[in-house]
Amino acid sequence: MHLAPPTRDQSVTLRQAGEADREFLFQVYSSTRAEELAQVGWDEQQRQSFLEMQFRAQARYYESEYPGAQFQIILADGQPAGRLYVHRRENEIRIMDIALLPPYRRQGIGTRLLKEMLAEGGQTCQRVTIHVEIFNPALRLYERLGFRQIASNGVYHLFEWTPSGSQSPAQLTASPNP
Repeated sequence: MHLAPPTRDQSVTLRQAGEADREFLFQVYSSTRAEELAQVGWDEQQRQSFLEMQFRAQARYYESEYPGAQFQIILADGQPAGRLYVHRRENEIRIMDIALLPPYRRQGIGTRLLKEMLAEGGQTCQRVTIHVEIFNPALRLYERLGFRQIASNGVYHLFEWTPSGSQSPAQLTASPNP
């Protein structure tokens, strides 16, 4: 697949992912594991088998644990650039996954989409949450946008953003009783 070089002022849109997007979604997933798997002494076939197995397991998990979630393709100037998976709950917007192909990273696309999610959270008075791996380079981006770590589970931290002036359920339970 040939990708046009991204530009900072490109249009960014979303569309629903479908079965025809499977190969592209696998490509995005694989790109997120490239550095990690470069450390392993596997041949290409072993890496591909592992990635396929993990990709299928992740898809099954997301479908079973997040009923009604939106699975979307991120388009940059109309070209598939990544994926955004979101589950909207009564009091929470959970960003299940946001990932871009390497040529589209550090172009402001993820920041733009995250700010849109935060604006939605602000308008609907909902907290926005995301699990982030402790070695993810985007960790600093989440912190700059106002996300705060509220829990840790192995290599994942749960981050939360709350609308101004409101307290999250995590903050309420941590507060001492008056």
